[in-house]
Amino acid sequence: MRSPLRLALALAAALIAGCMQVAPPLGLLDVSARPAERALLAGMKAYDDAQYDSADRLFREALAVGLVSPRDRAEAHKRLAFIQCAAGRLGECETEFKLARQADRTFALDKSEAGHPVWGPLYKKLQP
Repeated sequence: MRSPLRLALALAAALIAGCMQVAPPLGLLDVSARPAERALLAGMKAYDDAQYDSADRLFREALAVGLVSPRDRAEAHKRLAFIQCAAGRLGECETEFKLARQADRTFALDKSEAGHPVWGPLYKKLQP
């Protein structure tokens, strides 16, 4: 036989579980509908298409509007660093790499990026 307290606790737990709503997982279409994330995706496409002026503007827009993910903010800063380095603006490049690290403490260039002859040495100089 169950005690009244156990029964009350079991009923309360069942009621609470029934009232809790689990949010559906976010999908690509959900995320890409957000203005900041949409600008980031468009900036990445522009960058990949060698449209660096457009990419620069879109990355800055994404950051200004408010990217939610630290990894996304770091990616935008990383691409801005690449654009700045390629244009010979090494001070701005260094600043963007620092901002990428501030956005995401785990930020790191992959092996091929870190080996790039233009921004690789600057990136390595900034390593902690």
